[in-house]
Amino acid sequence: MHASAKDTAPAPLSSGHDSQSKERARKVRALLFLSFGWLLALLIGAGTDALLSLRQLDTVERQVSSRFSARSQALSTIVVSVRVYDDQLERFLLQDQLRAPSPDPSDIANKIAEIRDALRGFPSDQFPEEQLLLAEMQNLLLDQENSVATVLTWRPDARQQRAQQFIGEQLLPWRTHILEISQQISTVDGKRLADENLALALRFQSMEERLVWLVALALIAGVLMSLVCGWYILRLERQGRQRYQALARSRLELESLSARLVEAQEEERRSISRELHDEVGQSLGALLVEVGQLTKLVPPEDRVTQAQITHIKSVAETAVKSIRDIALLLRPPMLDDLGLVPALEWQAREISRRSDMEVEVQSQNVSEELGDETKVTIYRLVQEALNNAATHASAKNAKVTALQGPDKITVEITDDGDGFDPERKRGMGILGMEERVRRLGGSLTIQSAPGKGATVTAELPLHLVDSPVNHP
Repeated sequence: MHASAKDTAPAPLSSGHDSQSKERARKVRALLFLSFGWLLALLIGAGTDALLSLRQLDTVERQVSSRFSARSQALSTIVVSVRVYDDQLERFLLQDQLRAPSPDPSDIANKIAEIRDALRGFPSDQFPEEQLLLAEMQNLLLDQENSVATVLTWRPDARQQRAQQFIGEQLLPWRTHILEISQQISTVDGKRLADENLALALRFQSMEERLVWLVALALIAGVLMSLVCGWYILRLERQGRQRYQALARSRLELESLSARLVEAQEEERRSISRELHDEVGQSLGALLVEVGQLTKLVPPEDRVTQAQITHIKSVAETAVKSIRDIALLLRPPMLDDLGLVPALEWQAREISRRSDMEVEVQSQNVSEELGDETKVTIYRLVQEALNNAATHASAKNAKVTALQGPDKITVEITDDGDGFDPERKRGMGILGMEERVRRLGGSLTIQSAPGKGATVTAELPLHLVDSPVNHP
């Protein structure tokens, strides 16, 4: 009762520890998921913000360029119209001196109308300084229009006399003033364009700084995430390595325990076989001798006593034979006295005698100087394979082949029994064979299929099996 309570006590602690580990792992996974999600959202947000900002800047830049182009085009139209108008009016006034075709007065009036329309078509989004200059230009145009209306009514002699005076005193100053105002408007527009470009540059710089901060924040977060993940991975690796080392130690301990159990089993079999042969066998032999002596003491006429003595003698002889068979099965003396091959041949004869399966043994270059562990392993391997073939596979024929090479010895047991699936059926016998072979550093393969018999092949390296094996 006490030992059982002691064995079962750690179970709740182990269960609680596993539960805590699972809860901790779940929290860590949730934290990593949230961190990666936040980092991904930060990167997506930074990219989206940069894209929207660039689109806004591009739209504003297009609008600024469009406004400046519209103003430049309107101002160029005004300047060209003024120059054409000035040229036509000058040709009209000096037509007598130039002796060239003069423009029609209606063309001059139309050109003034074009200048007026160009002023009206100037972009409406004007600021105060630009509005003042445009108003001044309109006033100059109105005055010029009134003056030209009077000039167009002059007669040729009056026009010839007053043309030079009108051109010098009114036309040239008016044209110069109009061009100066146009230049001022162009200067104002250029300054406004420069201001808007500067504002765009400042907005772009602000966006660049914000993007740099977002990228830096994302980079810092990524580095922190990498450090945390690296630490967590190293921690998992360390735990995995510790568990692997614990499993390796446990496996080594189990292998050592298995080796000790096998050695103890073989030693116990040897001891029991010796005790049966030496003690029990000799005692039964002495009993047979005494029974023989007793037969001589009983008169032949006493048939009842003679029959009882004969029965006792028969039972004793059967017991001696059974004891001998059991001792041989436990540990055949010929394995130690005659070697491996004779022991295998005896085992084949015994299997054939006890069952319906015929066993053939073939050997080649098998040395009689093999180590005790090698001989015992091969003997037990063949014994287990033949017993399985005779008992479970209903085999009729079996063959044992032992071949020794320069660095290994190969043992193969084949039968024509029912066969099985080695991947699904692995009993204690197969596990025991694998453990014995693996303990000596060899390899064991089992090839079988339902209805196709079975082949068991073991390869044992001599340079390992011949040397003594140390066990802790």
